[in-house]
Amino acid sequence: MTRLEEILARMQSGETTLADSVKLYAEAAKLVEFCRSTLDKASLQMDEIDLQLSMAGRQEGQPEGSEE
Repeated sequence: MTRLEEILARMQSGETTLADSVKLYAEAAKLVEFCRSTLDKASLQMDEIDLQLSMAGRQEGQPEGSEE
């Protein structure tokens, strides 16, 4: 996130050339893609954990969706 903020600040400063702005934009796009991928993986892991907890609850006789 820090690097994305640095890139944004540089681009907003108006002191970068067009060529540098394009390079910074490309770098930012790669960082955003990395962040999205990381968040997607974490979300899948959390879904798997939720499923395991749900299945464990059913095995213990708790109805689905019940909360303690």
